[in-house]
Amino acid sequence: MKPKQVYACFNINNEIRMSSSSGGVFSSFAEYVFSNHGVVYGVAMTEDCYSAEFIAVTDKDGLSKLLGSKYLQAKVGNTFKNVRKDLQTGKIVLFTGTGCQINGLKYFLGKDYDNLICVDVICHGVPSPSLWKMYVKYQEEKNGGKLKYINFRCKDNNWNDFGMKKTFKDIYKSEEKQLYISKDQDSYMQMFLRDYCLRPSCYECAAKKVKMSDLTIADFWGIKDIAPEMNDGMGTSLVLVRTNKGQMVFDNVRNTMKVKEVSYEDSIKNNPAEYKSSAKPIERKNFYVDMHNISFEELKI
Repeated sequence: MKPKQVYACFNINNEIRMSSSSGGVFSSFAEYVFSNHGVVYGVAMTEDCYSAEFIAVTDKDGLSKLLGSKYLQAKVGNTFKNVRKDLQTGKIVLFTGTGCQINGLKYFLGKDYDNLICVDVICHGVPSPSLWKMYVKYQEEKNGGKLKYINFRCKDNNWNDFGMKKTFKDIYKSEEKQLYISKDQDSYMQMFLRDYCLRPSCYECAAKKVKMSDLTIADFWGIKDIAPEMNDGMGTSLVLVRTNKGQMVFDNVRNTMKVKEVSYEDSIKNNPAEYKSSAKPIERKNFYVDMHNISFEELKI
C-alpha cells in the first residue's frame, strides 16, 4: 500500500533528537496528543530491564520511557482493553508499535475510532524475549552489577555507527558503571541484525501486506544520497503518511521539525523492511537448539 505522502524530517529540538533513535518525530506526535489531553501508548523497559511492556503515559515526564527502540518482543497484557476504554470515554489515543501490533489492535477493536491515531515503526523482525533475558543475566554476571538502564540505539558517536549503552549498579555498593558496546561488537545486536533470533512469523510477516496505521516512522537510511541537506549525523526520520488523519496530525506538528518531501521509491531504497520480510537464515534452527542447551558465553562465539 503506497503512502499518500513521504517525508524526511527531524525534530528541531536537539535534546529530543539525541534521546531518540533517529530524528525524534515521535515526540512531536506525542506532544500533540498531550496538548489535547490525550494518552499515548508505547513500549517501555520493565524496571528490572529483563523485558519490555506496553504502558500508557499522559505527559512529557512519562514520554521519556517510550523513547528509543527496544529490540525485543513487548508484553501486550491488557493494553488493547485499556485503549478501548480510553477511546470510549472520548480521549484522543496515540498507539505506537510494530505493524502487527497495530493490526492486532484494529482487529480487536472491530470498528474505527476518529480519536485513535496509530503509528507503526518499520520493523525487520522481533527477537526472542528468552534470548534477551539470557543476555541480561550474562552481562550482569560479567559486569558485577544489576542492569538499571539500557539504550539499544545510543548514537553519541554517530547515528550510523550506533551501539548499546548500559548502566549497571553494584549490588553491594551504590556505585554505577556505564558500558558502551558498538553494534558491530555487541553479541545480542549481531544476533538480531543477522536475523538469527526472530519470531517464526517475522520471516513471513502478514503486516507487510496489510497496513492499518495512520503514520509509519523509521530511520531514513541512505538519507545522505537522497537528501544530503537533511543529514548531519544526528539522525533523520522517515515518515510515511498513510491516511488523511495521519496527514492532519503531521501538519499539526511539522512546525516542530525540519521537513523535506521525498518520493516513496527513494525512501525505501535502503529500507526494504517496509515491504518485505527478513529472509530466514539457515543457521536459525540450530541457533535456537543451542540457545536452550548452552550458555550465552558459548552461544555468542
